[in-house]
Parts: sequence; structure tokens; C-alpha cells
Amino acid sequence: MSHILIVEDEQVIRFALKRFLVNSQFEIDDCGSVDEALKNFNLADYDLIISDLRLPGSPGTDLIQHAKDTPVLIMTSYASMKSAVEVMKLGATDYIAKPFDHDEMLKTINQIITANPKSTTPSSNSPKSKKSILDNAAPVKNNFVGKSPVMIDLYKRIEKVSRTDTTVLILGESGTGKELAARSIHEKSNRSEATMISVNCAAIPDNLIESELFGHEKGAFTGATAQKIGLIEAANGGTLFLDEIGELPLDAQARLLRFLQESEVRRVGSVEHQKVNVRLVAATHRNLKKLAQEGLFREDLYYRLYVMDICMPPLRERREDILSLANTFLERACDRLKCEPAFFSEGAVHTLKYYSWPGNVRELENAIERAIILCENGHITSELLGLDIENNNLNDAVLNYIERRIKPVQAESTNSKGGLSLNDYFQRFVLEHQHNLNETELAKKLGVSRKCLWEKRQKLGIPRKAKA
Repeated sequence: MSHILIVEDEQVIRFALKRFLVNSQFEIDDCGSVDEALKNFNLADYDLIISDLRLPGSPGTDLIQHAKDTPVLIMTSYASMKSAVEVMKLGATDYIAKPFDHDEMLKTINQIITANPKSTTPSSNSPKSKKSILDNAAPVKNNFVGKSPVMIDLYKRIEKVSRTDTTVLILGESGTGKELAARSIHEKSNRSEATMISVNCAAIPDNLIESELFGHEKGAFTGATAQKIGLIEAANGGTLFLDEIGELPLDAQARLLRFLQESEVRRVGSVEHQKVNVRLVAATHRNLKKLAQEGLFREDLYYRLYVMDICMPPLRERREDILSLANTFLERACDRLKCEPAFFSEGAVHTLKYYSWPGNVRELENAIERAIILCENGHITSELLGLDIENNNLNDAVLNYIERRIKPVQAESTNSKGGLSLNDYFQRFVLEHQHNLNETELAKKLGVSRKCLWEKRQKLGIPRKAKA
């Protein structure tokens, strides 16, 4: 399988091209700039490099001198004979203009690779090759996607705690991936060959929770017609994950405390204790310390659980990972639903980046699956995501974005010393530019949809320009 590196700063184009080439049986790596390509990848390991001409920092043609024997295909939106001649003079193998036809791109790639055969096996002694492999493998190994600083810290913490048998308490909002973290801890531990049993404490009725966790003897209570092994016993030698442990009844908490202290359980209706070797990983979105102070959670159990904690960051605190997550979920949804490759519109990208995501990663995944089902021609707009924009603070985030865009306007204004609010910034920007721009152009400048612009006009009472 031929190995291709794509260097393109536009996320939509990069993802669409990557998706197309993966479906065409190529192995693909990608990045957004020349510096990133040189830092993370060994260019000699690839059969072809496809790069945009205009990139942040150095132009794509700078890759030619570093690629040596690897052919470089330059693509650009600025199709002209002059630019074609220039890139060919600099040593590019070929040149293709955007928007390109997929058949034309595939034909060009096959011609270049056929004319420049080389081994596709990466050099095992290359440090940059190893770095590339590790960078790409880490999210898969952890079952996470993201390279933001908070996620890097999370990976390191999981790596450290996985080497021990210490009880772990995972904290975080709903939808942040607490069970994913628990499974990652189990898979990296020396118990990975044994069973991991997951239990949602909030989903089991209070009168059955003890029987489910600890088991029961025949006749222990009405309906106990046979002996039953509890989930803790069933996890012997492996890991028990108790999700939403804050919902556990107080009686069950007392029995769980003994299990943690003595490594033994007693079935309901039995007088004998069973020794078990189980590692406990618990998770909750609630403040257990506060619950303990209020008498709703056993304080001794809280301190027994609070040996090692892992805090899952909400999605709003790792915004640099949102587009990577969105593209990953988009690719998975297309595969699962057997759809043609799709892409996000510019408005959808802004919505994804600035929405508050109260449901975190789970909400993002569900929104993208919904959009895939509803979209036509693979074009996902902001409206198809079905997000409750007004009630989830998207407007505040958008206004922050707008504030950064119009700071130069504020700096040039002689009346800017009064300290304008974000709404004032929005109003000023609209009033100053609506005479030169139509609604579509104005919304695009602001980085919002026409609908969002209309809603803000209504909310702030900003009149539209009078028609001639």
C-alpha cells in the first residue's frame, strides 16, 4: 500500500482529500504546515507528498528541498500558467489546481507513484519516523482523540496509574469519556487479559443493587429462587468499574467499604465471606466531598476511594481538539451508516468551535450522526447539527470571536475609552459594515450563520439598512 503525506491547512479540504485517498487504498498521514511536516514526519518514508502551495509560514514548495527522492505534488487555488511554471522550476513533480476533480487527482497520483517506485516500509532507525508512529498511535491506544495540553496530561496520568492496582476515582461531567478512561486504565494494566465489568449504579434499583454487586443465596429474599454470583465476584482477577458511584445507596456503600478494606464479599443471605482480587475504578459527575459533608455519602468510603483521582476535562476546555474529534466522528459515522464522504461548511466549523457543548464529547458525536443522516450531497451545515444555540451560550462564544476580529476597529475609534460590552462591539460592527456588505457577506465576516445574525439583530434591535 502506497504511503502519502498530505500538507494542507484547510481542515475541510484536508479531511475530504484524506477520506478520498483512504477509500482509494492509500495509507495517509496529514498535517497543516511545512514546519509540522518536518517536525513530525520523515519525508523519505513516503511515496508521495501532496502539499498546498500557500500555507501558514513557509510555502509548500519548501518541502521539495527536504523531500529529496520523494516526489511532491503541489496543489493551489490560484490556477495560472505562471504559478505552474514556477513550482515546476522549483522541482515539483506535478501541479494540480483546486478545486480538483477526484478522478484527475487519482490519475495524477497513480502516474507519479508508478513513475517513482520506492519501498513503502518506514525506516526503523529514523527518530522522526518513530515520533510519527507514536503520535498517531497514542490516541488509538488510549481510545481518545486529542493532543491538547490537558489531554496530554490525562494520557500521562492514565499511563502512571495503570501500572498499579490502586483504586482510581474518575471525576468529570457527563459525556466527557469517564468509562473510556476506565477501560484505558484496564487495558494498560497487568489485568488486561482478565475481565472488566462495568456497572452503572444509577441504572439499578436501590432494592437490587446489593444483590447485583455482592450476589445472593437461594431463598435470601422473595424471588431469590437460585444462588447468584455478584458482579464483584465475577470480576475476580480483573477490574470492576462503578459508574455514577455517587448514586449508590448508603447500605450498599457500607458493604462496598468492607470489600475495599478486606478484599472480600459476602453474598446476601450468606454467613461466609469470599476472598476476591478485584481492582476498583469508580466514576461520578457529582461532588462526593460535598455529598459526604451533607451525609448523603459515607465519608470513610469517600477517603477510601480518593486514593488516585483523574479529572476528565470538559470539551469547552479543550477546544483545539474539537475539529479533530468532529472529523473522527464524521468518518466513523459515514462508515457505520454507509454514506458517501461528507464535509463541514464554514458555518458548521464555526459552530463546532464556539458552541458551549454542555453534553461534551457525547453531544458532539450525536450531533454529527444526526447531521450525516439529514444532509444531502455530503454538505453539513450549522443548522443540520441541531444544536440549541440560544440556550447554550453559543452567542457569547461567537461574540468573543467577534471581539477578537474587531479589536482593530476599537483601537482606531476615538470613542473606545468608554469600555464597550460584547453586544456593543457586535452592534458597532454590524452598523459600520452593513452598508457595504449584504447579509450573507456580513455573516461570513462575523463568522456566524445568517440565522444567528438575524437572531442577534432581533435581540439587540439592530435595524437593517434601508433599501434604495
